[in-house]
Amino acid sequence: MRFPRSWSIAIGAISIAVLALWLINSLYTLYTQVSWTTPWLATPLLIGILILIAIAIVTIIYYFGKFQGWWGKSTTKPQQLPTVPVEKTAAATANLQAIDRQLQQIQDEVTRQALIAKSREIAENLARGQIRVVVFGTGSAGKTSLINAIIGRIVGKVGAAMGTTTRGETYTLELKGLDRQILLTDTPGILEAGIEGTHREAIARELATSADLLLFVVDNDLRSSEYIPLMGLAEIGKRSLLIFNKTDLYPPVDRDKIVDRLQSRVQNAIAPEDVIAIAANPQPVRLESGEMFTPDPDIFPLIRRLAAVLRAEGEDLVADNILLQSQRLGAEARELIDAQRRRQAEQIVNRYQWIGAGVVTVTPLPVIDFLATAAINTQMIIEIGKIYGCDLNKDAAQELALSLGKTLTSLGIVKGAIQVLSTALTVNVTTYALGKGIQGITAAYLTRIAGRSFIEYFRQDRSWGDGGMAEAVQKQFQLERKDEFLKAFIDRAIASGTVKFNETIGHFKE
Repeated sequence: MRFPRSWSIAIGAISIAVLALWLINSLYTLYTQVSWTTPWLATPLLIGILILIAIAIVTIIYYFGKFQGWWGKSTTKPQQLPTVPVEKTAAATANLQAIDRQLQQIQDEVTRQALIAKSREIAENLARGQIRVVVFGTGSAGKTSLINAIIGRIVGKVGAAMGTTTRGETYTLELKGLDRQILLTDTPGILEAGIEGTHREAIARELATSADLLLFVVDNDLRSSEYIPLMGLAEIGKRSLLIFNKTDLYPPVDRDKIVDRLQSRVQNAIAPEDVIAIAANPQPVRLESGEMFTPDPDIFPLIRRLAAVLRAEGEDLVADNILLQSQRLGAEARELIDAQRRRQAEQIVNRYQWIGAGVVTVTPLPVIDFLATAAINTQMIIEIGKIYGCDLNKDAAQELALSLGKTLTSLGIVKGAIQVLSTALTVNVTTYALGKGIQGITAAYLTRIAGRSFIEYFRQDRSWGDGGMAEAVQKQFQLERKDEFLKAFIDRAIASGTVKFNETIGHFKE
């Protein structure tokens, strides 16, 4: 049982008074006895005893103070600036450094500068260590009312609004017991009609993906159009609280049923305690007297849970989000570099396919199986490899070319290509003694299949995949024989002059 503070003070005061009376009585008795036997010694002795008592008291107070200071240092360390967990900080920093190196490879200046700006923003967020709380949901869910209620009730300081209504109002908050500053952002509503609504929703989603903590606001059970973005954000690791607002509009029984359904729907992504029912802006009610009464906002459950999450998980939330943002930026940079490399590689393939077609047209081959070997240019493989950072020597490239040529022949792709092209050109091929034009366009077609196969080979870090070279080549052949690709290829072949001098098919030109 713990005594009240007033009792402790009273007991202490009484104890001190008793000790003081005992000391005075003892000194008086000693002084009387000494003065009776030796009068001249009594006064100096009393003064000396009082001086010793004073010295003892000062010494006790001094060393007690020193002890208290030492003890305080061991239990209440000076506050330090908040730091993100070391491992995650190191990972995010390493990611950003790798991204900066990647960005130098992007040729488009506008795109490169935009990504560099994103990288710098992530680095600045890492240094500042603010917690970004973003309120997300439909325009009718009561997001702004929720923001106003939080600002009106939260314990701490509220800064002036930053930003604009189209980008989302942002407030700075300070919560007691939390060293980090909180940025609270109200986003544009999602699921709004029209082009402007679509644009605003894109902004809201962008803000949501950059949040350390997401407050996803609904005013009823989750609709499919709300469930999909919520689960999408959860899949990328976004920490969320699901806020069921406007509970004052429902009877208690219906409100509890909606909460149960919400918890059931999101149980794989959001904990039950993170599904919170509130009324940020309760509707006025009429009292028995006839007067209208507006209840205070009922958001204490949210304030309590928000404070608990931020205090317990704030450091990890910042670290996880910084790491996530750096990873997403890295993935975006890799996609852009991959698309850039693919375009460059495609240009090489396009060039060599018509070179191969011209050579074969000038020097027609007596046996069609030689077409596979003639179509695959060693230099084309070397140039594609360089684009993907792989420097092949001529012998290695030639070995790859021969292997792929044999694969084309063994799979029957050479004969299949001739049949596909002949059908597309409406030529009835009854013999392998082919005209120069057919051989030329077939060589170009095979070069294209080979070139695209090698693009995938280098894209996958010099790997043909689980199915090996045969499956990779077969896949490219199936893609290239699709009507839309085949028609475009033949149009280019005719435009380039590959088949214009073949008398057999000249009259089929478009």
